[in-house]
Amino acid sequence: MAATTISIEQDQFCCSVCLEVLRDPVTIPCGHSYCLDCIEDYWNRAKKKGQYSCPQCRQVFNPRPLLSRNTVLGEVVEKFQQTGFQAAAQHLAKPEEVKCSVCMGSKNKAVKSCLVCSESYCVAHSRAHEERFRGKGHKLIPAVEQQREKLCSQHDKVIRLYCRTDQQCLCSQCVKERHKGHNAVSVADERTTQQKKLQETSLKSVQKLKDTEKELRYIIRYIKHSTDAAVEESERIFSKLIRSIEKQSCEVKELILVQGRAAVSQAEELLEKMQREIAELRRTDAELEKLCRTEDHVHFLQKCKSLHFPTKAVEMPSTDAVPYLMYKSMRGALADLRDTLDQTLEREFSRISEKVTSLKETSNQSTSEKTKAKDADIPYDSEPKTRADFLQYYHDITLDPNTANPYLCFSDGRRGVTTRSDPQPYPDNPDRFTSWAQVLCRAGMAGRCYWEVEWSGNGGVSIGVCYKNMSRSGGGSDSKLGHNSKSWSLDCSHSVCSFQHNKESMTLPALCCSRIGVYLDLRGGTLSFYNISDKMVLLHKVKTTFTQPVYPGFWVGLGSTLKLCSL
Repeated sequence: MAATTISIEQDQFCCSVCLEVLRDPVTIPCGHSYCLDCIEDYWNRAKKKGQYSCPQCRQVFNPRPLLSRNTVLGEVVEKFQQTGFQAAAQHLAKPEEVKCSVCMGSKNKAVKSCLVCSESYCVAHSRAHEERFRGKGHKLIPAVEQQREKLCSQHDKVIRLYCRTDQQCLCSQCVKERHKGHNAVSVADERTTQQKKLQETSLKSVQKLKDTEKELRYIIRYIKHSTDAAVEESERIFSKLIRSIEKQSCEVKELILVQGRAAVSQAEELLEKMQREIAELRRTDAELEKLCRTEDHVHFLQKCKSLHFPTKAVEMPSTDAVPYLMYKSMRGALADLRDTLDQTLEREFSRISEKVTSLKETSNQSTSEKTKAKDADIPYDSEPKTRADFLQYYHDITLDPNTANPYLCFSDGRRGVTTRSDPQPYPDNPDRFTSWAQVLCRAGMAGRCYWEVEWSGNGGVSIGVCYKNMSRSGGGSDSKLGHNSKSWSLDCSHSVCSFQHNKESMTLPALCCSRIGVYLDLRGGTLSFYNISDKMVLLHKVKTTFTQPVYPGFWVGLGSTLKLCSL
């Protein structure tokens, strides 16, 4: 005959009084079994003498039944304990898990916790708890540690209230005594309020860090552009010096690059720090999200105070000083060096080195020191208001003969240019415009720059900017100022004024004066054109994103003349 296997669970052999495995089991007349000591103690504490009932079915016995050990059941329980030990061990709590508060000896893993009883229960004991307190408001939640934290240390009552006046958790007795008259609400209401505040703070903090990260990335790109523009200008000037100063040319170039890398490194360190803070914030945000999922209000309120979100604003590195010191001061010093040659070589080179080196010191000035600088009163995201403000960013630009179309003729020390009917004998150059009567300036513009030009004649002019890689050959739109995605231009004539970009034209309501001011904020992505007469009048402003330094450029119609203004 095949052996029959019967599946049994531990709770089938548990005493309903002590909730443990039966010890010296006895069976009373109704058929229920208990530990001998448990049922005797239960009957000894009976309220009505002479009436003895079953703890489970409540059947009353009179007289008191005689108790004797159920030998068969005792052997079965003993065998179960021997053969079922390995299976039962699978339910024992690991060191990191919550243990059952009721289990004797080896503790089983707790699966539920009661907020009223402040205890945790395994599967068997949680079922017994539910049967015992069904309909009595004993809410079970997923097992959690430290149930004593949910009890008032003074009155040993469950914490259900929160005092907003003193900002602490309370029991009902606390409200009647030390916190009488205070603003007390339920822990659930306070948890909802604080959770909402924390989530709003988290969102604001994340957004602020993202904005700061974006600004730092732009600053790094901006410093690189400024460094490239300064390097390009230094190379242009040094290319005209004699062989005796070639060594100094390399040293100045290296000095600029070193300071540029130092400035970039400073901003990158800030960026790295910001990224670490973002990572930390994400971990904190994950903790908040995990905390928000708990149903234990007291646990939430006690743990949420340890969550911190950064609110301190990050001070941005200075950028306005970069183009000013790298371009204007260095260029002026190098021009002096070129004019004085060997007689002042050592003295002027030392002066250049000092000016470029001071870039890092200037960028590290405190906010109060920066306000003393010439243009620090104007925030990076705002524009100058008066002509005096614009002139703080004035650049003395010069035309580059290597880019001039052969029909352009220079005058006034190459600061003026006119279109003629006959071509000029210019040498071939890959940078020269072959079809359009256009010319660019020598240096690329980065940062905030301002310049002014005057024009006259019936042929009209175009005043604009372009990237260095704009096409120079052919008569198509790719090489026409303002007619492609790499250039922007203001077209001026005595009858109409229009703005051109990427084959799109916009006619402006006002006519152009003979003097035009151009303001460029590469970092802010702004290009503005102004009529200059008794006052400055805005003709047109462009908001865009410049991806590299731009070069001032001009188209001059036949019979017209354009001149760079010197202030």
